Amino acid sequence: MMYSIQNEWLKATINPKGAELTNLILLQDNLDVMWSGNAAYWGKVSPVLFPIVGGLKDNTYSFEGQSYQLGRHGFARDRVFEVVAQTDDSIVFELQNNESTWAVYPFAFVFQLRYSLAETALKVEYWVENPSDETLYFSVGGHPAFKVPLEEGTAYNDYELFFNADESFARWPLSAEGLIETTPVPIRAGQSLPLTKELFCEDALVFKGLASNRVCLRSSKTRYQLTFDFPDFPFLGIWAAKNADFVCIEPWCGIADAVTHNQELKQKEGIISLGAKQTFSRAWTVGVGV
Repeated sequence: MMYSIQNEWLKATINPKGAELTNLILLQDNLDVMWSGNAAYWGKVSPVLFPIVGGLKDNTYSFEGQSYQLGRHGFARDRVFEVVAQTDDSIVFELQNNESTWAVYPFAFVFQLRYSLAETALKVEYWVENPSDETLYFSVGGHPAFKVPLEEGTAYNDYELFFNADESFARWPLSAEGLIETTPVPIRAGQSLPLTKELFCEDALVFKGLASNRVCLRSSKTRYQLTFDFPDFPFLGIWAAKNADFVCIEPWCGIADAVTHNQELKQKEGIISLGAKQTFSRAWTVGVGV
């Protein structure tokens, strides 16, 4: 069963498996701005990344002298969430620790995805509670894929990602195992990152510490644009599958292991430590403009 929320302008559909956003439709034009999820290229649309972002060295981490196996981006995207609250234009999905999570992740947690609509924007909030008396270590992030081109008659190369601050874009390369290499590679400077399918021939563009907290997906050849706000996310990924008609804009609180990492969870770059009975939240928003 899929769940939907709607207001006068937008309708969003979410799959309880992974609490994954699957459609975001501008109602006046019946325009779905999300990727189709075509499995021939990439079968997901907007997976949630928890309790890690990216890959671990050898898919393994250590905590308090014990080793654990955990696949890329963690387990939340493959678990069925429970709906714990819903209105016409908002919905809250929840996942808690259970016997299956203890085997790979020795922490108690309450993890919620909170979706809400306000006029022509969708807000997606990650909310984490530590219900225990021990410190909770985790990372969290998003992986939404937006359709490119947005309008028929335009082409992928007609679009750009336009950031709200000048940047010296330097990507952190990924090794063959999906780990972060030790030296960034400059790619361009300015506010604009023109989209080409060749841009992703060496996997995702991974950025650390950008000055920007907003990016627009836009083209001079269409009236549609997406405005993506990602305040307080220290990392950003930009990615598309080979020859696929989408771009992922990925706000992350966390990042893949570095090739030099010692696999200790407490020392992992971007790891968040959440004290006993404390809560954490981050949110990104996508606005559909005409």
